[in-house]
Amino acid sequence: MPRFAANLTMLFTERPFLERFAAARAAGFDAVEFLFPYAWPAEQIKALLDEHQLQLVLHNLPAGDWDAGERGIACHPRRVTEFRDGVAQAIGYAKTLGVTQLNCLIGKTPNDASRLQIDQTVIENLRYAAHELKAHGIRLLIEPINTMDIPGFDLHHTAQALALIDKVGSDNLFLQYDIYHMQRMEGEITATLSQHLPRIAHVQTASNPGRHEPGTGELNDRFVFQHLDAIGYTGWIGCEYKPAANTEDGLGWLKTLTH
Repeated sequence: MPRFAANLTMLFTERPFLERFAAARAAGFDAVEFLFPYAWPAEQIKALLDEHQLQLVLHNLPAGDWDAGERGIACHPRRVTEFRDGVAQAIGYAKTLGVTQLNCLIGKTPNDASRLQIDQTVIENLRYAAHELKAHGIRLLIEPINTMDIPGFDLHHTAQALALIDKVGSDNLFLQYDIYHMQRMEGEITATLSQHLPRIAHVQTASNPGRHEPGTGELNDRFVFQHLDAIGYTGWIGCEYKPAANTEDGLGWLKTLTH
């Protein structure tokens, strides 16, 4: 079966962030992911990864003012310099933390630019980031996100993301496929995974509705996980869900859905 990475932004939130690494290891995870490392020195996070023998499989590029509701700046024509500075910062962290792929959140559609300006900005920013990351052996990912959870998010369907990747024209740009987001936007989960597997570098999961533990929603998650294994997906599956109660109490799905 595929390998699962604990998303420390979403799981073990009963503890302060820096204590979640130990909790993930105690729960049996070999790998973790999270949204952003930038509030802490990279060396501090690296020490925790080493202490608990965890692999960090993914984090995001800087995404603007998160607390103010921003969800990425790659589509903002007025913030190209800020975006490029963020690419450099992310590379610095990734090199220290041993991360080999970074996700770029495109952001909410700005209301102070034309569609042409927005599209050109996204393409140029992704082309720049993909080139810079490739020089350090790091893959760039983009992720479609459902517009119910994040109204106005500029990238929200698989086909749209793949068309954008084609326009960028880089061999270092891939799709991050979040099962929860795409179940809400379009369904056809296993067919999409089969059709586009070579372009998918990372998968994330959560149930729908509720974004809780796998196995608690409308999808047959066991079937999806078996399908990923059958089609040859060898990457990690990020557990980016909201525990219905205590994180540890809800981890039984790791056994019941994968054995």
